[in-house]
Amino acid sequence: MPTNLDDDRAPRRGFLARFRVFRTPSIRRQVLVSACLLLLPIVIGAVWSSTRMRHERRAEVDAEAAALAATSAAYLDQYLRGLDSVAAVLITHPALSDPDHDSCNQLFADLLKAEPLLLDVVVRARDGAVNCSGLPGDRVSRRTPVTVFEGEVLSSGQPSISDLTISAETQKPTVVLGYPVPGPDGSPAGVLGFGVDLSRLQTLFASIPLPEGSVITLTDQRGLVLARSRDADRVIGTTMAVPNGEGQGRSPTVAVQDLDGVDRLLATVMAGRAGWAISVGIPQSVVADRSWPLRRRNITIVSIAALTSLIWWLWAGARLSRQLGELRDAARRIAGGDLSPPPPVAGALNREVGAVQQALFTMAENIRQTRDALDQQARQERRMREKVESLQRQVVRQERLAAVGVLVSGVAHELNNPLQAILGGAELLERRPGLPPDALEEIDFIKAQSARAREIIRNLSRFSRQRTGPPAPVDLQDVVAEVVQLRGTNLDDARISLEVRIESTRPVFANFTELEQVVLNFVINGEQAIRAAGPHQGRMTIRVSDVGAHVRLEVIDNGPGVSAENESKLFQPFFTTKPVGAGTGLGLSVGYGIIDAYHGTIGYDGSEWGGAVFFFELPAFDPEQPVKALSVERLELPRIGRAPTVNPRT
Repeated sequence: MPTNLDDDRAPRRGFLARFRVFRTPSIRRQVLVSACLLLLPIVIGAVWSSTRMRHERRAEVDAEAAALAATSAAYLDQYLRGLDSVAAVLITHPALSDPDHDSCNQLFADLLKAEPLLLDVVVRARDGAVNCSGLPGDRVSRRTPVTVFEGEVLSSGQPSISDLTISAETQKPTVVLGYPVPGPDGSPAGVLGFGVDLSRLQTLFASIPLPEGSVITLTDQRGLVLARSRDADRVIGTTMAVPNGEGQGRSPTVAVQDLDGVDRLLATVMAGRAGWAISVGIPQSVVADRSWPLRRRNITIVSIAALTSLIWWLWAGARLSRQLGELRDAARRIAGGDLSPPPPVAGALNREVGAVQQALFTMAENIRQTRDALDQQARQERRMREKVESLQRQVVRQERLAAVGVLVSGVAHELNNPLQAILGGAELLERRPGLPPDALEEIDFIKAQSARAREIIRNLSRFSRQRTGPPAPVDLQDVVAEVVQLRGTNLDDARISLEVRIESTRPVFANFTELEQVVLNFVINGEQAIRAAGPHQGRMTIRVSDVGAHVRLEVIDNGPGVSAENESKLFQPFFTTKPVGAGTGLGLSVGYGIIDAYHGTIGYDGSEWGGAVFFFELPAFDPEQPVKALSVERLELPRIGRAPTVNPRT
């Protein structure tokens, strides 16, 4: 395929001749600039990664130093607690009461052999006399003045630790752990002292793994070095400034120049009751050593990225001239209606690629507009189809209800007069004297059945007429009060507890009697359902609440509820689940007609008690808004089954 640049069939001389795109100065300049721009974020990322990595390694070393310091403090505290335990045993040992002190001296000598870190174990009386000592007799001063430290132990009666001193017997640096020895009367009669060999105390930390060049230093409250894992003999007794933690905590890790001149990261932890500070210093070179592998990897990645970028741009430049014409032709074909996929675009390196991209944009725009138009057309057709189907269902339901209304009107008119005659004749017969009791029972039965037939005819007439009076603003609280007054006695007789919850005071625009009929029907249905469920404590709640711009009334019971197969038939005329003679099946259908005439919704839901929730919603009355015209014809049946948007709140 011909291109906009040199002919592909031209002879190629040398390596650079293969990259013919570089013969065009603008392309060559753009390729090099693009390669540098591509490398720039990689270099920045590598530098950021190295810096971030160094901070992370520093944080790791800080945490490691703090952990090693805490471990060292734990080792020291464990050793001191062990000495406390030994002292507690020795204070009560019978050997201390030996008048010749031979057994006591032997006991202390054995203890020195078992505890290599102790220089001496000695018991001194209040007068300074040495009662017992683990050292040979020729090395012990038998009577010296009581030191200030020993005086504090005797006066306070509590264990204590002395400052750094040089042992008179061994000439080694030591600290003495003093414990009061009780006398016969319980008061301190002497001091048990453990002289710790500070020149060997660092052996406590020999098992702690330290990075190369790291050091553990133990200092007292004055900053005097008591022990050190390196050059202990040289630095014990010298002063070292360390950041002490507060209480038993640890200080932040700091970079300092240590006693041996090495720059270290120092973490300090306070060691138990001794009040000493344990510092762990890790050379700062450890951070660099641990950072070097990742830094070397970053350098390798940048080098590989640079080489790869150069090779890729050389390859892209060689293909650019050949791709320009192909992409432009492909884009124009797609814009003209050919939806075959275009070849990939290498990037907007010059104006030709920009033209190709513009063609691709045109193609994308055409495709999007076409797709949107097709989607819009499909949605419109779907809505029209659904609307036609809905109208067809409404027409069928309208014709069915119209036929029922005509039939009801005729039946009601034709049956009402004969029923009145039957009732009148039965009442005349009942007044005749001398009738036997069985005849009177039959007359009562005729009257009851005639009254029931008259009630059915009245409901049928109401179903066909729908409305019995002009609407007006109605407070549903008043409707509920009337229904409770009518059915309260019956509910009490059936042991059904009734709760009324009025959560809305907004009126609705309807006929009071019609709403009372709907609510009364809900309550009677709930009462009969609870009675049919058997002997148990019945519960019923009537609640009035706000739902947006509507007012909702719910009648909730704990009866058996409505089975799934009957939910779709609840509001159909003449459908009932009651026994023969107990219901006409017109209550809910008449209620639906009333609520629908006032532009409301009526429905059923299950209650949390396992029973039923019958509800209706009517628009709240707003005196400033025009009243919506009442519905003369009901074009569709009620919403049957679960309420689609509103659930009962029981």
